[in-house]
Amino acid sequence: MTLPTVIELIEAGAKQLTAAGVAYGHGTSNAFDEAAWLVLWQLGLPLDELDAVADHPVRPEEQAKVAALLQERISTRKPAAYLTREAWLQGVPFYVDERTIVPRSFIAELLANGNIDAWLGLHTQRVLDLCTGNGSLAVLAALAWPDVTVDAADLSDDALAVARINVDKHALQDRITLLRSDGLAQVQGPYDLILCNPPYVNAQSMAALPAEYRAEPELALAGGSDGMDFIRRLLAEAPAQMSEHAVLVLEIGNEREHFEAAFPRLEAAWLETSAGDEQVLLITREALVR
Repeated sequence: MTLPTVIELIEAGAKQLTAAGVAYGHGTSNAFDEAAWLVLWQLGLPLDELDAVADHPVRPEEQAKVAALLQERISTRKPAAYLTREAWLQGVPFYVDERTIVPRSFIAELLANGNIDAWLGLHTQRVLDLCTGNGSLAVLAALAWPDVTVDAADLSDDALAVARINVDKHALQDRITLLRSDGLAQVQGPYDLILCNPPYVNAQSMAALPAEYRAEPELALAGGSDGMDFIRRLLAEAPAQMSEHAVLVLEIGNEREHFEAAFPRLEAAWLETSAGDEQVLLITREALVR
């Protein structure tokens, strides 16, 4: 009997996921990539070296484990990262579970490719990652700039417990401080750079979210009727927590229209990401004060 190969299991899994109508967006954007992630993870193979293992035969007992994981993905509608307890951002692995949203911020790209470095300088010493979730942006910032210290703040004790796992996992306890804070209320500025991927999904979009997104904590997603509830408060309070030349990097997803309606006179720089230039913006302290 000829054993199926890794690539054959992935292709079959992709067809299964497509037929079941699962939703993507938590690290993958299509059925093939989702199936590859699940199959490779279940087989204990490197997630980024498919070509090297594609033709490896898979034993019956391993096939059964793969089939069970694919079925769990379909039946629970949980994001794959909740099933594998692992998410990757910019090639860096992070622990994740249902206590936080699955990390997928486009800000991670900007930290890795240096697209915000032009606004930074020797004065950039203190960074705040607000709404830190599982701590991934705080970790990536600390890795990108070895000389900075990072405060990672969140309202959720559950999220901070997950962030603690990731700070410890990457041995950054000396440079990242975890803070429980309702917005900026309990942070200890001034900061030279604030990163924030806040709850920004508007009420109409929240009501239409697929089950995979409803599996995540609503606290980290829902932004009120126009998605701007948290952001209104943030922009009003941020200057008091920012140093003179500080900047705020803010992710707003697909809410640019609502953002510009809420803040029509605010001067912002829209930053290019793999999703275009309407997802993340940068605002200087000067612009906020003005």
